[in-house]
Amino acid sequence: MLEPSKSTDSSGMDEFGYAQTLDRSIGKFASFAAGVSYISILTGVFQLFYFGFSMAGPAYAWSWPIVFAGQLMVALCFAELAGRYPVAGSVYNWAKQLSSGTFAWLAGWLLLISSIVALGAVALALQLTLPQIWSGFQIIGDGTGTYDFALNGVLLASIMISISTLINAFGVKLMTKINSIGVFVELAAAVLLILALGWHVVRGPEALFSTEGYGMDHDLGFFGVFLIGAMASGYVMYGFDTASSLGEETKDPKKTAPKAILRAITASFILGGLILLGGLLAAPDLNDPKLGSADGGLQYIVLSVLGGPFGKAFLVCIVVAVFVCTLAVHAAAIRMMFAMARDNNLPFSRQLSKVHPERKTPTVAAIVIGLIAIMPLIVNVSQPAIFTILSSISIVLIYLSYLLVTVPLLRRRFLKKWPLSDASHGKAGFSLGKWGVPVNILAVLWGGAMTLNLIWPRPEIYNSVPPFEWYLQWGGVIFVGAVAIGGTLLYRLKIRHQTGVLAEHAAAARPAAAQPAAAESAAAQSAAEVRDPDAPAEPQLVSAPLSNP
Repeated sequence: MLEPSKSTDSSGMDEFGYAQTLDRSIGKFASFAAGVSYISILTGVFQLFYFGFSMAGPAYAWSWPIVFAGQLMVALCFAELAGRYPVAGSVYNWAKQLSSGTFAWLAGWLLLISSIVALGAVALALQLTLPQIWSGFQIIGDGTGTYDFALNGVLLASIMISISTLINAFGVKLMTKINSIGVFVELAAAVLLILALGWHVVRGPEALFSTEGYGMDHDLGFFGVFLIGAMASGYVMYGFDTASSLGEETKDPKKTAPKAILRAITASFILGGLILLGGLLAAPDLNDPKLGSADGGLQYIVLSVLGGPFGKAFLVCIVVAVFVCTLAVHAAAIRMMFAMARDNNLPFSRQLSKVHPERKTPTVAAIVIGLIAIMPLIVNVSQPAIFTILSSISIVLIYLSYLLVTVPLLRRRFLKKWPLSDASHGKAGFSLGKWGVPVNILAVLWGGAMTLNLIWPRPEIYNSVPPFEWYLQWGGVIFVGAVAIGGTLLYRLKIRHQTGVLAEHAAAARPAAAQPAAAESAAAQSAAEVRDPDAPAEPQLVSAPLSNP
C-alpha cells in the first residue's frame, strides 16, 4: 500500500477525503497543454473537415463559432467547479458534490466509456494523414478496396494506442513532457499554417455565405445539412476538463486548472477557426470532390496549396498533434477509471486503482484502457464509415456526461446552494459571480440541444454507406441507450452496495477497531467498513457518500 504523502501546496487532497498518492508535478504550461492537446485543433479540424464540407459546403464553417459559444458556457461552469474541486475524474467528482449517487456514478460511467471510444476515434485520424505523407503507410491494400481504408486505419490506430499505453503507464512526468513538447509543435505549426494559407488566399469571405446548392434534397433545406455538418466542429471542442482531471498532479490546482480550461478552449477556437477560414479561402477549387472525401479534406488543400515538401511538413505536424491528443485522451480516461475505482465504484476496483509505488501512476488502469479502446475498432473493422460513427458516439456520451454536471449545478444555484461561501469552504480559484445563473442556463440548453442533434439517427452519420440497415442507422441510439441503461442497472444492483473509499486511498488511516463504532454513527457520515465481495477479507474501505447534502 502506498503511504499518503503531503501536498506541497494549500490544495492538499486531505480536504477531499483522499490521500495524495499521485505525483504532483504538473506546472502551469503542462496543465494548459493537457487541455489543448485533448481538444487538439490540428487533429479535430483536419479529421472531420471532409465530413462537414461534404454535408454543408464552405458555409459549414459557421458551426465553429456557434459550437465555441455553447461550449464556452460549459467551460465557464467547469472552471468554477475546478476552482473548488481539482480532483482526478473531474466530471465524476463534481457530480458527487452536486447530485445523488446514481447520477454522479452515471456521469463518471458515461465519460469513461466516451473517453475509451474517443481514444480509438482520435487514433484513427492517423489514417487520414499518414498515407497522404507517404503511400507506404497504406499497409493493407492500396486504399481503393472497399475495406482498405478502415482496415488500415484500425491497424495504425491500434499501434498508436499501444504506444500511448506504454507512455501513460510509465508515469505522468514522461507523458506531460512529451505532451508539452507536442503541444508547442502543434501551436507553432498552427500559427505558421495560418500565415501560409493566408498568403495563398484566392477568394474573399463571401464564399462562406453561399450554400452552393447544399441541402436542396433535405426536408429542412440547408439548415438540415448544416446541423449534420456541425458534428465536425462539435467533435473538436470538448475535453477541456482534462486540465482539472489532472488536478491531483498539478501544482496549486485551484488557481491553475480554471485558467487552463478557459485558455485551452479559447486558444483552440481562435487558431482552429483561422485554419478553417484560411483553408476554405485558399482552396484552389471549392467544387473539387476531394474536399468532401475522407482521403482528401483539409489535408488535400494543404498539399495542393503549399506544394509537396512544405505541405507534407505540415502534415507531419498533424501527426504529432494526433499523437499528443491520443496521449491526453488516454490520460483523462485513466484518471476517470482511477477516480471511480478508488471509491470502489467499478468492478475489480482494487486492481484498477493501484498506483505504481515508484512512478506514482495508475499503471493497471492505463493498460486496461488501452486494451478496451482497441475493441470498438475491431468491431467496426469492416465498416467504411467507422470514422463518423465512433466520433459521433463519443461526442454524444460526453455531452450527456457534461449535462449530468451542468443540470444539478443549475438546480443548486436555484436553491441558493451554489456558489459556496468562501468563509466556510475556503477561497475558490474561480467564480462566475452574478453571471453564474445565465451562463449555467445557456450551458444546459446548449448541451441538451446538441445531444439531440448528434444522437438523431441520421443515415448520413450512422449508415452512410451500404448495407443500409435500420439497426445501423439506429446504432448510435442503441449503443448510447445500452451504455446508459446497462450502467444504471450495474450501479443500482451491485456497485452501490460496495461504495466506499479504499483504505489505501483514504486521507487518514484509522485503527481497525475504531471502524465498527464509526459505522454506527450514520448522522455524522463518518468512516464505515464496507466489504468488496470480490476482494480478500483483509482490505478495508472507508465510506464516501456520493452526494453532498
